[in-house]
Amino acid sequence: MQLKSLLGLAALADTAFGASLQQVQNWGTNPSRIQMYIYVPDKLATKPAIIVALHPCGGTGQQWFSGTRLPSFADQNGFILIYPSTPNMSNCWDVQNAASLTHGQGGDALGVVQQVNYTISKYKADKDRVYVMGFSSGGMMTNVLAGSYPDVFEAGAAYSGTPHACFAGSPSATPFAANQTCAQGLTHTPEQWGAFVRNSYPGYTGRRPRMQISHGLADNLVRPACAYEALKQWSNVLGVSLTRNVTGVPSSQFTQHIYGTDGSQLQGFFGQGVGHASTVNEQQLLKFFKIIS
Repeated sequence: MQLKSLLGLAALADTAFGASLQQVQNWGTNPSRIQMYIYVPDKLATKPAIIVALHPCGGTGQQWFSGTRLPSFADQNGFILIYPSTPNMSNCWDVQNAASLTHGQGGDALGVVQQVNYTISKYKADKDRVYVMGFSSGGMMTNVLAGSYPDVFEAGAAYSGTPHACFAGSPSATPFAANQTCAQGLTHTPEQWGAFVRNSYPGYTGRRPRMQISHGLADNLVRPACAYEALKQWSNVLGVSLTRNVTGVPSSQFTQHIYGTDGSQLQGFFGQGVGHASTVNEQQLLKFFKIIS
C-alpha cells in the first residue's frame, strides 16, 4: 500500500513538473490576433537557442508540436520551441499582406517577432541564435520572416514553401484563393527576387539569414518550381551560387543542392516521388542551424 502511494506521488510529480506545451498570454504587440504556444524543456541550456516552428494551412501550433521530433531534441539540447498559431484565413499565414512583408509594419510577421522578443526576455535566450522553420504555409512564412526580419533570425528552413513576397498583392494565401499563380510556380530573375527581400527592409545592411529550402518533386499543390525560385532568391541575397549536387542526402530519395563552398549559407533538397508532405529531417535541420554538430 505504501509502495503504491509512493508510485502515485512519483507519477503526479512527473505530471506536475514535466515539460509540456503551454499557451502564453499577454506576450506583446499582436496586430493580427495570433496565439503563442511555447515548449521549454526541463533542462534549459544557458542562453538557450530559440526555434520558431510554423504550422501549415489548416493546422495549429498545438498540432505542429506533434508534427516533428523537435521537442525531443529540445529535451536533449536545451533549446526553446515557439509554436505560433493563426486562427485567421483558414489557419494560413498572411504571407501576402504588405504589413508582414515590411519590417516593423505589422501582420502575423510582427506578431511572431514579438513572441521571440518575449521569449528572449523571459528566459534570457540568445538573441543571436534565433531560427525559424515551417511546412507549407509555415514554409512560406519562414521565407517572409527571413526577408522582413533579417535582424531577428540567424537562419531559416522552409519545407514546401514559396519565395519571400511571392504572394504579394493576392487577396489571400490559402489553397482556396482564386489567385494560385505563386503556388503554381511564379518566376522572376534572381535579381528581381532579391529586390523583394531588400525592399522589405530598406536601408538594412546587416547579415542575412542562412537558408535551407526543401521540396518534393511530386508536389502538385505547391509546385517544386517554388523551391527553385526561392533558391534563386536567396542565392542573390546571400551572394552564393550553386556549386554541386549530392545524391542520397539525407536519404536515397533526395538530392542536396550545395551553394557556395560548403552549403553553410544556402542549400536545397529535392525529393524524388515526394508530394506535398513534411520532410523534416531534424538532425539535418539542427546541424544546419548549428545547434548540434
